[in-house]
Amino acid sequence: MPGERLTLRSTSEIGRFPGAAPPTRVQVTIHNENEKQEEGGCRRWFRKICPCCCKRKNSTSYDVTDKVELTKVPAPTPEPTKPKPENGERKETEAICTPLSSNKSHSKGLNFCLPGVELSVCSVDLLSSGLGQNRVEHHTDQFHGDELIIRRGQTFQIEIELSRPFSAETDKMHLELKTGFLPKVSKGTHVIIPLVEHLEDERWEAKITEQNGTKIKLSVNSPANAVIGLYGLSVITGSLKDEAPTTHSSSKNIVMLFNPWCEEDTVFMDDDDQRKEYVLNDTGRIYYGTEKQIGARTWNFGQFHEGILEACLFVLEKSDMPPSGRGDPVNVVRVISAMINAQDDYGVLVGNWSGNYSDGVSPAAWSSSVEILRKYHSSEGIPVSYGQCWVFSGVTTTVLRCLGIPARSVTNFQSAHDTDVSLTTDVYFDENLQPIDHLNSDSVWNFHVWNDCWMARPDLPPGHGGWQAVDSTPQETSQGIFCCGPASVSAIRSGQVYLKHDTPFVFAEVNSDKIYWQRNLDGTFSQIYSEKKAVGHCISTKAVGSDERDDITQLYKHPEGTDSEEERIAVETASRYGSKPDVYSAPAAEDVQVEVKIDGEGPRMGSDAKLSIVMKNLSSKARRATLHSQVAVMHYTGVLKNAIKKDQIPVELLPNEGWILLLNWVLPYQQYQNQLMDQAALMLTLCGRVSETKQVLANQTSFRLRTPDLKILPLGDAVVGKEMSAKITFTNPLPRMLKDVVFRVEGLGLQKGHEVVVGDVGGHSTVTLTEHFIPSQPGPRKLVASLDCKQLTQVHGVADITVLEQ
Repeated sequence: MPGERLTLRSTSEIGRFPGAAPPTRVQVTIHNENEKQEEGGCRRWFRKICPCCCKRKNSTSYDVTDKVELTKVPAPTPEPTKPKPENGERKETEAICTPLSSNKSHSKGLNFCLPGVELSVCSVDLLSSGLGQNRVEHHTDQFHGDELIIRRGQTFQIEIELSRPFSAETDKMHLELKTGFLPKVSKGTHVIIPLVEHLEDERWEAKITEQNGTKIKLSVNSPANAVIGLYGLSVITGSLKDEAPTTHSSSKNIVMLFNPWCEEDTVFMDDDDQRKEYVLNDTGRIYYGTEKQIGARTWNFGQFHEGILEACLFVLEKSDMPPSGRGDPVNVVRVISAMINAQDDYGVLVGNWSGNYSDGVSPAAWSSSVEILRKYHSSEGIPVSYGQCWVFSGVTTTVLRCLGIPARSVTNFQSAHDTDVSLTTDVYFDENLQPIDHLNSDSVWNFHVWNDCWMARPDLPPGHGGWQAVDSTPQETSQGIFCCGPASVSAIRSGQVYLKHDTPFVFAEVNSDKIYWQRNLDGTFSQIYSEKKAVGHCISTKAVGSDERDDITQLYKHPEGTDSEEERIAVETASRYGSKPDVYSAPAAEDVQVEVKIDGEGPRMGSDAKLSIVMKNLSSKARRATLHSQVAVMHYTGVLKNAIKKDQIPVELLPNEGWILLLNWVLPYQQYQNQLMDQAALMLTLCGRVSETKQVLANQTSFRLRTPDLKILPLGDAVVGKEMSAKITFTNPLPRMLKDVVFRVEGLGLQKGHEVVVGDVGGHSTVTLTEHFIPSQPGPRKLVASLDCKQLTQVHGVADITVLEQ
């Protein structure tokens, strides 16, 4: 109704809103055995005309049983007298009506307008059962509840019971759907659905497919560009004569989603395995760490979980996005990227990179989107504390999959953050090759997690549909709002940064060169070195149909190397649209190379960190240099906290000398134990100048100290409705006590997420926790656990459990 807010009713989640009384269900049986009513003269006359349809009630009349949902008993108030509707005016029908006849053998004989019997709707059945035809055919049967959840561009069925049989010769009927506060036909938010004899694609239509007496079944078709969201349904009936039509409003609403199974929908994805992964899979993997030490953690997206659909629709409504714009996935994705962060619009998550999370939840402690979205919804829009990039990405994946847009979480290692739209990552040194901290605002994050979503891009030149990058982490504003994307991945790969949305920023994240500048005596800066393969490594996402890591770097950039002309063309094409278009006019000579090697999985938390520095001379002459090394504690975002060790290393290289081990570099545990931030990340910076050629040597290598995994061992048979348990084991890798240790455990279909307070754990001590739970859903499930404490983060584990039917 205009001005009316539609709500998706969830009777399975009673008490979610404070102060709301749970609905009481009462079954009322109405007996008519002893009721006798004087029969009027009109009815006696009509019974003589059609005795089969209007039989006299006797003492053995049937019982009527109604289920009534009571929420609050209002005080009785006198009902005002309603004026009779004038010609053409609609009447709202609210009274319960009894069909005149439902006798199948006589229904065909009533195909005429019965005198004195108005055609009205008694009830509407949306056929919304989770296991019914509508939900199964629309791939929405995994959602909780019994609301009608459908996808656009596809037919659905409803049943209507009328006060008498419908006749196309004398009666008229149509449906109306309304969404938003002020539905308008011109905006596509007030939809009028006519009855037709034959359904056609790409339009709102309804067709009677079955008619049994007073019951009719309709097949309703929707276009593939319909507005998504929550609709209210009304059925309008009347006579072909100029009589006032009657309106019946359904007590249940309809939820419309995007449709990746429909070829005409712009989010169509033609591979069934990919649809199962990127729309229907409610768990996944998110990658973190460094390119040489890639870690993975399981994330419960939970898009079908109880209350999540309501929460996602609430996020859309909270955005104040006009309902008319919700038919375009480009608009929806852009709004979602803004609403997942709370930076400027009271969105879902508050970002926090300070290391102090005392008034909220540490970002590393989350392993699921479910608790975050339900908390945001139940508080009516109070942002949840706290999130960092992988949490923003996990929640974005949940919301997009829930709404029907194929989506995945993507991790970029060595991810650049360009702050001045130069499309380069700039590092500034003074005259003595010391970093100028206040100028070094660009940074390279150890890793950064964003999202890919799948859609056609009719707003861009042909060839730029498919995967689109979208980033909900608040980094830089776009058109004055903290959002990013959708940016065409194919445009990013080719350097076409002039195509919307936010393509320059994402390009810089994955394919910018790192340019080193030195300050001259007159205060100007000269380019002294260009590192062409510094950013955008091992871009990763979960593989389709397995928990393996899929490297998708080739989707974002051409292969890098001396013979990769396409990659260089893309970089130089992009740079012409940046704030430093002439940066590639004077390439520097390069005949000495320096690299840092990490052995195996890299150093572990609690032990000394050991790295290898190697060099190579490509010249036919000897080379000498002095390397300056500095290691600093770093946020995973690339922002340095403070230096904890500095060295100078003299170097002498023979002509044409291959890679040689220059130094086994060691950082003792005692030097970093009280310095680390959330991700236990460090950066080793090397710089120097070759004496003979004045070539500048520069290298920055980030690494992390690996943390132990939680070991989870399922115990007993996994059967629906039968109690089982799991043992969770953790060993403290540090020689010091961990304070205020908390475990978080959750398993979709196994048990709800909850906290287990452990307290203090001594140095090198082992903690064992046994969880008891009763599986509620069959099939492959994942039990996820994480550990949270100030001294140690990114500790988590997962167990795969296959639950059998009882």
